[in-house]
Amino acid sequence: MKKAACSTNCVDSAIPAKIPPEVLKPLMTIGGLEGLSNRIMPRNAVLQNVSLFKALSDPFRIKILSMLSVQPLCVCIIRELLEISDTRLSYHLKKLSSMGLIEGSSQGNWIIYELTDLGAKALSLCSEEKKNIRKK
Repeated sequence: MKKAACSTNCVDSAIPAKIPPEVLKPLMTIGGLEGLSNRIMPRNAVLQNVSLFKALSDPFRIKILSMLSVQPLCVCIIRELLEISDTRLSYHLKKLSSMGLIEGSSQGNWIIYELTDLGAKALSLCSEEKKNIRKK
């Protein structure tokens, strides 16, 4: 790969001395490192996304989202399918609910959980149809 020196065209002293021209030219058109910095996701959004992906990082939680994508369910059905304790299920439901991926509504003695729009979008990242991910 060809390396390009950041010569007189480069007014941003923070840019490394040698970078490829196909990176340098577009970088300079957006205002250098400061321009790039202004276009990336803000720190609070990054942290929110980290929390979201942590909520999605457990197999039980993915299964819960998958179940709720079929229909709203009560705790007893979710627990039966997952074969886990009430305490453990409660923990997973709280994680998903706190991230806005599911919501529960009381109906008499029951809490019926359903997938939110955010939950459906998050589940789409995990779906089986995504098997053919483009590789470089």
